[in-house]
Amino acid sequence: MTGSIAALGAGLAVIGAGIGIGQVGGKAMEGIARQPEASNKIQTAMIIAAALIEGVALFGVVVALLGK
Repeated sequence: MTGSIAALGAGLAVIGAGIGIGQVGGKAMEGIARQPEASNKIQTAMIIAAALIEGVALFGVVVALLGK
């Protein structure tokens, strides 16, 4: 039973990361479409934000799997 709860927690962390990265990517594309000359700055900020989201998701997966 605890294994399935850990898998559920890990799955929720991954789903949350996917939603977060999707939001960041979508908003970055909107920003680039509105202001193409700022695309380098927007892309850099987007990559940093996506990396931070992935880090938090990985931490959530590790915590969920160690909690069993």
